[in-house]
Amino acid sequence: MARSTRRPPAPDPLQELVQLASDLDLTALAQALPAMLAKAEADGLSFTDFALALLRAEITARRERSLTRGLRRSHLGTVEGLDGFDFAKRPQLEPRVVRELLNCRFVEEHRNVLCLGKPGLGKTRVAKAIAHAACTAGYSCLCVLTAEMLEDLHASQADRSFRRALRRYVKPQLLLLDEFAYEPFDLKATTYLFRVVSARHGQGSIVLTANTGFSHWKTLFPSEPMAVATVDRLVDHATILRFTGETCRKPKEVVGAPLEE
Repeated sequence: MARSTRRPPAPDPLQELVQLASDLDLTALAQALPAMLAKAEADGLSFTDFALALLRAEITARRERSLTRGLRRSHLGTVEGLDGFDFAKRPQLEPRVVRELLNCRFVEEHRNVLCLGKPGLGKTRVAKAIAHAACTAGYSCLCVLTAEMLEDLHASQADRSFRRALRRYVKPQLLLLDEFAYEPFDLKATTYLFRVVSARHGQGSIVLTANTGFSHWKTLFPSEPMAVATVDRLVDHATILRFTGETCRKPKEVVGAPLEE
């Protein structure tokens, strides 16, 4: 005769409530129940208000866990955010446009954001702030150096895991490609890059940072047609943020003669 797996009821109603919440995988609710019951009795909450408090506690905890997992998987690392970012030093960067991007409508519309300008102007900081906002809104994100992504895709050819590796960069709803066009692309790298950009075109968003403008991009590809095939898809319906002004990066100290002499 099969042995019953049913647990005996808890000795008192509170313990049984905690037990049932745990059985239903309402882990946050199970932990919060005793304190919330005591507060409900002390404040004289209605049944409706008490039920709302219970469910809000559970959904809030689940959202926090989901955000923690999403940020860990995104590989964003340290995110400074836009608090304290001096837009006045970036004369061609419109604060209203940047802050509107934090609403992440562009992710819903599968559009790209291209951050262009010389090094040290805050492109990565703004790009990460946008990606962090997308994570907070519940979108899946991945941040990667462009060169590392291309190296990963190239290495995946050796063990025939290219499709799985490609899916890693196509699947997230937002892909942040940092330091795009840092160095010229060879033929293989161009092919991998085109595969990623083409697969994401109209299906997912790319936030990209690059130290050079479009006029120099064609020199980074083996041929102009290859550049056009990739760049056209990146630019299509994209928001372009131009970073100008003086670099934020300064040496801590200079020993000896000035570098320009």
